[in-house]
Amino acid sequence: MTAPVHPPAIDTAPATGPEQALLLVNLGTPAAPTAAAVRRYLAEFLSDRRVVALTRWLWWPLLHFVILPLRAPRVAKLYAKVWMKDGSPLAVYTARLAQAVQRRLPELRVAHAMRYGEPALAAGLRALRDAGARRVLVLPLYPQYSTTTTASVADVAATVDGVDVQVVPDYHDDAGWVAAVADSVHAHWETHGRGERLLFSFHGIPQRLVDAGDPYQAQSRASVAAIADALGLRDEDWLLAFQSRFGREPWLRPYTDRTLLALAEAGVKRVDVICPGFAVDCLETLEEIAQQNAELFRAHGGDALRYIPCLNAAPEHAGALAALARRALAERD
Repeated sequence: MTAPVHPPAIDTAPATGPEQALLLVNLGTPAAPTAAAVRRYLAEFLSDRRVVALTRWLWWPLLHFVILPLRAPRVAKLYAKVWMKDGSPLAVYTARLAQAVQRRLPELRVAHAMRYGEPALAAGLRALRDAGARRVLVLPLYPQYSTTTTASVADVAATVDGVDVQVVPDYHDDAGWVAAVADSVHAHWETHGRGERLLFSFHGIPQRLVDAGDPYQAQSRASVAAIADALGLRDEDWLLAFQSRFGREPWLRPYTDRTLLALAEAGVKRVDVICPGFAVDCLETLEEIAQQNAELFRAHGGDALRYIPCLNAAPEHAGALAALARRALAERD
C-alpha cells in the first residue's frame, strides 16, 4: 500500500486573502500503515519531552533499540485495520474539517497541521507567514488542555518568527462544541436506539501529571458534566473513563477497558461509547474502542458496544470551531 501524498499545509486557504489566519492542529499520524512509517512517526512523538520526560541518555536507547522495533510492526497492523482510501482517518478527517471551517470563515485563511508528522506545524506556520499572514490563531484540536498535547503545540508555535501567534488553550466547556457533541448523541440514539449506559472515554495521561497540576482530568469531567446536562441525563445514566494507557505507571482512572468489563459482568447488555476528547476519529477511537473494546465487552457477556463517531467534519462541529475562532480573534483586538 503506497503512502498518501499529504496536501500542502495551506491547502485550504485562498490564493490571496487577509493577513489573519486560523491553523487547526491535530496530534499527527504515520504517512502509511507500514512498520517503517509508524516507526518514524512514533520516534518523533515519543522524543517529545512533553510526552516522555525521562532523561535522554536513559530514554533514547530504550526507545530506539527496544520500544520502536517491537511496537512499530504491531501498531502498523492496527493502522491497516482502519486505513482509508485517502489515508489515515485522522489525516483525512482533519483536512475535511479544515475545509469545512474555511467555508464558514471566508475572511480568514484556514489551514491544518500536525504536531507530529506531516503537514508539520512549524512548516505550516512559516507557509502562512510567507503567504502574507501576519497574525495566526492556532487552534489545537484538543478540547481539554494538557501539558502533553496543547502545551507541546505552543512550544513549537513559539519557535516561528515573523508572525503573531495566538494559541487557543482549550474549549472544553464551549457552548457550541457541547451542543454539537450532545446533538451527535441524540442523532445516534434516534437511529440506533439508546443503550443502557453512555460511557465517555477520554485518552488517559499519567496520574503524576495531574498531581503536578495538569488540568486535563478536571476539564474532562467538566466536559462530561456539560454534555450530560445538555442531554438531560441522570448521574446513573453515564460513566467517565480513560483509555490508551501506556507503560507501567498509574494513569488516570477508571480505565475504559476495565469499566466495560465491569459493566458486562454486571449484566449490562448494550452500552454506547463516545470519545469527546478527540475532535476527529483516529486509531484510538476506530480500532481501540470500536473494535478492541467492543470485542472485550461481548466476550464478557455484553451484547453490543455501539461507538458514537467523533464530530469529524460535521456542520455543527465546523460551525462551533468557526465561532470559537472569531471570538478568540475579537477578544484580542
